[in-house]
Amino acid sequence: MISQPKSLLIVLLIWAAIYLPALGSLAIKGEEGRRILPAVRMIETGDYIVPRVGSTAYFRKPPLVNWLVASSFKVFGIRNEWTARLPSALSVLTVAIAFVTVARASLGPSGSITAALIWLTNIGMIEKGRLIEIEGLYISLSGLAIIFWLGFVSQKRSPWLIWLPTSIFLGLALLAKGPLHLVFFYGIVFAVLWQTKNWRLLIHPAHFTALAIMFGIFAAWAIPFLQSTTMQVALRKWSAQFSGRFSASNFNFSSWIQNVPRALVYFLPWVILFPFVRFTRFQDELQRRLARALTWGIVGPFVAVNLVPGALPRYSMPALVPASWLLAMSYVGNAWQWPQRMQLGSERVWTRVVAAFVGLGLVIGGIGYPLAAFVLRNRQQVKKAAAEINALVPAGETLYAVDPDYQPVLFYVKAPLIYATEMTNLPRDTHYFLVETEGEHEATTTQQWAPRRTHRLARITDYRKRGVTLFEVGP
Repeated sequence: MISQPKSLLIVLLIWAAIYLPALGSLAIKGEEGRRILPAVRMIETGDYIVPRVGSTAYFRKPPLVNWLVASSFKVFGIRNEWTARLPSALSVLTVAIAFVTVARASLGPSGSITAALIWLTNIGMIEKGRLIEIEGLYISLSGLAIIFWLGFVSQKRSPWLIWLPTSIFLGLALLAKGPLHLVFFYGIVFAVLWQTKNWRLLIHPAHFTALAIMFGIFAAWAIPFLQSTTMQVALRKWSAQFSGRFSASNFNFSSWIQNVPRALVYFLPWVILFPFVRFTRFQDELQRRLARALTWGIVGPFVAVNLVPGALPRYSMPALVPASWLLAMSYVGNAWQWPQRMQLGSERVWTRVVAAFVGLGLVIGGIGYPLAAFVLRNRQQVKKAAAEINALVPAGETLYAVDPDYQPVLFYVKAPLIYATEMTNLPRDTHYFLVETEGEHEATTTQQWAPRRTHRLARITDYRKRGVTLFEVGP
């Protein structure tokens, strides 16, 4: 039997080996800038209610991930890719720790650490846990809610203990992305209560109190946010963000039909083992019922979400935690079985398979990412673009960015940066400013600094083929 301290040590070492190497070596990419740049603005302005990308309020997502990035920058006293991405990696670690602590009484010592290792070594979490995108945090928070609820239900604890800790994680997940995680959480809840015939748990006062706490956590930010912005605009943006997922206006059949297989890729290599699970091999009837409940609670929301016209495969990633739980309880319950024709049914073979899959995760995280960082060290276009700006703007000079929208390159600019909504808002003593390529003509022809004139210094294009132009104001 593996002791809890030993389980925690194993989990910590494997997490560190997978998620920390070369964590800050690659330039920010994709949506990472939308999580980092608002955090920088929050620190600069002291406004933690309204996230801003450049000079524009960002309505599409709640700010929890921005708050965590800002906190990381403040705690470490440095702003770089490593400190920006660390909150995602720590979120993944928190779920693994919850498996070997909260779920230990339900899964047993071997099952809890197996579930933690499955969670740490699936392809989806290795990717998302090493990026400061919303998924790493969001999936971890929804996963913590499921672990606490399942763990305490399995242990037949008080309804107040079952619902109240869970509500905190559900509320924080609302602050991370929105309500989609509730589909996966309640998919598990309904399936378990259906199998256990314990429907009274849904109408217990603890559940209604939990709902009030969950929505109260979100409202604690949303109400001040709506008071600080134009409420009609915010509500319209939120409505469009939600309804757009169900709209077929931009429907692409070839992409949509790939949703399910691409979503399954996130759980590689472990998804390969699901066809070998046999419920009849569980010795305990309660375990068989729980296994069936988890299966229905995973498959139903997984398929439903991926069939939505505007869905993307990553939307179904909250299913990773219950899937890890199901595989772990199947492993320790000896419920994996090879097809009869394969004649490989020994328990030792399955142990080797688990060890091989964990080893694969270690190779991907501990070797693959550092190797990729070394190979791509001279191909990071965002850093190259920033280096060009830094070489042209003298140290100490203020650089103005005119309505920059989303420009990841600004994270790497060394000059003091001030945002402006329009070029006419720039002060008389402006020396250097950036505009998007579409505004280049106005910047070239303006007379607002006469007799001084604007001179184009550089036109810079990033990896998204989006351009900004650097201008100097001089004689």
